Amino acid sequence: MEIKRLYAGKRLSEVAIHNSTVYLAGQIAEDTTADINGQTREVLAHVDRLLAEAGSDKTCILSCQIYIKDLADFAGMNEEWDAWVPQGHTPPRATVEAKLADPNWLVEIVVVAAQR
Repeated sequence: MEIKRLYAGKRLSEVAIHNSTVYLAGQIAEDTTADINGQTREVLAHVDRLLAEAGSDKTCILSCQIYIKDLADFAGMNEEWDAWVPQGHTPPRATVEAKLADPNWLVEIVVVAAQR
């Protein structure tokens, strides 16, 4: 049972693939000056890129956890999510308000997906 890791670092790997399942680390925005819409768009672009590199895509997402700094930003985050997620392929999802590791991060998204 091989485990393949992409972008493995000292502390974490961005991606782990096992048994045709893709696990992404929590994705955050690099541009922390952006508002919730901008940070969410950037994070979802990271998700798209990493899933593609792992042989998957957003239509194959099995579950998603979204951590949001302030639930007052819930509508803005959902606006970007709704524009991004393919209808008919909306995955099970949880969204929780959380104190994130960097106070400038507004959203962090964790995804598990099947490979195509």
